[in-house]
Amino acid sequence: MLRQLPQITDPNVLVGAATSDDAAVYRIHDDLAMVVTVDFFTPVVDDPYDFGRIAAANSLSDIYAMGARPVIALNLVGYPSRSLPLDMLGEILRGGAEVAQEAGCAILGGHSIDDEEPKYGLVCIGFVHPERMTPNVGARAGDRLVLTKPLGIGILATAIKRDRATPGQIEAAVRNMTTLNAAAAEVVREMMERGKGESPIHAVTDVTGFGLLGHLSEMTRGSGVGARLSASAVPVLDGVWDLAGEGVIPGGTKRNAEWLGECVRWSDEIPEPLRWTLYDAQTSGGLLISVAEDHAGDLAERLRERGTLAAAIIGEITEGPDCVLIVEE
Repeated sequence: MLRQLPQITDPNVLVGAATSDDAAVYRIHDDLAMVVTVDFFTPVVDDPYDFGRIAAANSLSDIYAMGARPVIALNLVGYPSRSLPLDMLGEILRGGAEVAQEAGCAILGGHSIDDEEPKYGLVCIGFVHPERMTPNVGARAGDRLVLTKPLGIGILATAIKRDRATPGQIEAAVRNMTTLNAAAAEVVREMMERGKGESPIHAVTDVTGFGLLGHLSEMTRGSGVGARLSASAVPVLDGVWDLAGEGVIPGGTKRNAEWLGECVRWSDEIPEPLRWTLYDAQTSGGLLISVAEDHAGDLAERLRERGTLAAAIIGEITEGPDCVLIVEE
């Protein structure tokens, strides 16, 4: 579908749709670029305040993945005003506003329409130095892959909808989805800026709807490389494997598996529940960072010091062919 759009020729467009990145970048002048992204979706939890918080954190995530600082945002709202109370919409907006405030981002207004099902998200704008942006391409063979949040949100969200999740699992899911990627992004910026010479950070993406393997495949395709993951090193939320083994699999996760097809090569030892987890469609997931091998341990340690929900070295970038993701035990 994107092939039908006119080709971008403006040299100030630094990141467009060509590499499947989740944010666009436009150079304003040599020292400043604007990062723009938009995201919205239907509720993934029952509580409207938490839904607003989750949607805002998810929308802001693409700004952080690009190495930028969020500055302003606009609300996007679809709401069935004739069938649901407006107080509920107020709680959604309150949750979104609180997370935006935590990010230092001002919500300046927005747009709403009457819709059959609630939908909420943000248009987000941030700024970054053009030489310090972190697109999802540029990974190099030998890099290590570092993940900053555990997986399993899609499976847990489906369990919540089916009344299969425990109170502890619901609490963990909400905490995971409402935690901003600000701390991880700040660590990445510091590692890019400190010292002299070339940055050890080569590519960054956030893990959202296409799951860990889907977003990693975009990174490898765009970079002309492959990847090898250690499944046992990937952090996973408690109870997710059990739920996946019981068939609690969201439709988006199944579509990710179909879409990736033979791009993924599995070791025979990897059980099916773990495979589903690596395909799992995430909401407001963590950052996936491709970092030079000799800086991976330093990056993980700095992430742990900043309190990110995970700081796991989960694999490495390999020589091509691109989009061959080998998953080992």
